Amino acid sequence: MSNTEKYLKRLELSNILRESVIRTIVDTLPLPPESKGLDAGCGTGFFTLMLVEAAGVHGHVTGLDIEEKFLVKGRSLASKLGLTERVSFIKGDITKLPFKEDLFDWAFSMDLVGYLKIDPVLLLQELARTVKLGGFIYILSWSSQMLLPGYPVLEARLNATSLGIAPFDAKTKPELHSMRALEWFKQAGLSETRAQTFVSDINPPLSQQMRKALVDLFEMRWGEDNLELLEENKLEYQRLCRDDSPDFILNVPGYYGFFTYTLFWGRVL
Repeated sequence: MSNTEKYLKRLELSNILRESVIRTIVDTLPLPPESKGLDAGCGTGFFTLMLVEAAGVHGHVTGLDIEEKFLVKGRSLASKLGLTERVSFIKGDITKLPFKEDLFDWAFSMDLVGYLKIDPVLLLQELARTVKLGGFIYILSWSSQMLLPGYPVLEARLNATSLGIAPFDAKTKPELHSMRALEWFKQAGLSETRAQTFVSDINPPLSQQMRKALVDLFEMRWGEDNLELLEENKLEYQRLCRDDSPDFILNVPGYYGFFTYTLFWGRVL
């Protein structure tokens, strides 16, 4: 299995966890009826199709991604849902969008701006170039999680490792952290900048698919064998986060966890 195929499988698993909260977020976007929008870095198109539905029956959304295999998946999903007339999937680079100026009424990007080793202000300016005056740009980023109830010290130590702070690293400048995005919007020349955080609650009963997705989330956020942990912390992490462990955290009576996504937006002047 190639790295792309592994990543595709991981994306599909994560969609099980994220679908509800992302749908809530998309439903709050004031997308104009019959509008044309851009989903930059659309991945497999799973959430692009939510934007299509939000834009209305006469709207249209263009999903853009650098990975052709993701776009193939997006086209397949659109076909199954009968949405092929309302969405297009195009291969392209967010740093040099293959679109003319003032083409879209709005642009959206999830888990991308601020994740790449590219100045986020330049990426926002490139998005703004393709959006009509008065239109909005929205960026959405994973912002926090609490997944190990009762073990705050262990979770804090996991979050402080290189994997735990990804996609950032210890050398990332504070102004490049995603929670500083309001300033990026201002530097990019956008107005009416705002932010809102949305919470996704995790509590029983959990389906087998949800349990599998959470195990994958543990591994994605903190790894399987995190070498930065002290041995005692590593053993405790494995005891709590492996689904074959008798002390698996998801089996704890009354388990509750959550994660958050933060939406930032601004208007093109």
